[in-house]
Amino acid sequence: QVQLVESGGGLVQPGGSLRLSCTASRRIFSSDTMGWYRQAPGKQRSLVARITGGGRTDYADSVKGRFTISRDNAKNTAVLQMNSLEPEDTAVYYCRGVLGGWEYWGQGTQVTVSS
Repeated sequence: QVQLVESGGGLVQPGGSLRLSCTASRRIFSSDTMGWYRQAPGKQRSLVARITGGGRTDYADSVKGRFTISRDNAKNTAVLQMNSLEPEDTAVYYCRGVLGGWEYWGQGTQVTVSS
């Protein structure tokens, strides 16, 4: 069973930055896809960003130009750098990995953007 562990959430003021990390319990290969999703209260979980093994990235329209996803296969890690945060970005952020054809989710980390 592969585990994904997120870290880096917290409380930040509007306009601030946070960096979320997701570390897998086994090596990430070039065939694996890593991504970040979020779920705000009363809303469905939705894609924030994902990155394939080849480095192709996809972003939700609402975060384009503000968030950047990256990965380091040697460290089994995917990172979401979030800049210019807005109150609308407040949610629980989940790491998702498609590793070896199987889907895995992290436990989630809270991000709160408020003054």
